[in-house]
Amino acid sequence: MSERIEKDEKETARVEAFSDGVFAIAITLLVLELHVPRGLDPAGLRRALLEEWPSYVAFLTSFLTIGIMWVNHHRIFGLLRRVDHTTLVLNGLVLLGVSVVPFPTSLVADYLGTPGARIAVVTYAAVAVYISLAFTWLWRHISSSRRTPSLMRVALDDSAVRTLHAQYRLGPLTYPLLLGLAFWHPSLAIVLCLVLALLFLFPPPGVK
Repeated sequence: MSERIEKDEKETARVEAFSDGVFAIAITLLVLELHVPRGLDPAGLRRALLEEWPSYVAFLTSFLTIGIMWVNHHRIFGLLRRVDHTTLVLNGLVLLGVSVVPFPTSLVADYLGTPGARIAVVTYAAVAVYISLAFTWLWRHISSSRRTPSLMRVALDDSAVRTLHAQYRLGPLTYPLLLGLAFWHPSLAIVLCLVLALLFLFPPPGVK
């Protein structure tokens, strides 16, 4: 029995380590959107830096979003005792979304404040919707009472599990609204994406 538990823990650790690598690469690629103006006098440099504000907004929003996704991913895997094939597949779908984030970030950095802002922010919000759905699907599978034996190392009625259930109802409801808002007011939608990321920064009550 102890050998089985050790094997399960090793497999779970491998999945989390691979996932951490994807998160690390994705969050590092974001900085490529911050460009250094060259060959300018002080006044020109100041103006050029101010004109780069869409890049700063896009970078900060995506950095916080990926960082908080990593925190939540770590929180989920901290509750896991073992992984099964479906967990691996669903985790891969989450990582697919994470790895794509630098692309819509680049779109927002280049087009926010221009006529192309709507398309850029709609693309960004669409990726956010996909990630929220993938995360929720992963969590629902992991925390399902139909898994025998359970994938969780804690009881399914544990306060942390109940709290995460409530939290994961928020994303699939909120991000589609932001996607709809992006068609009407792109700048407001990207700001609210940043605000939503900040809300997820703090652990919900009952979760350490």
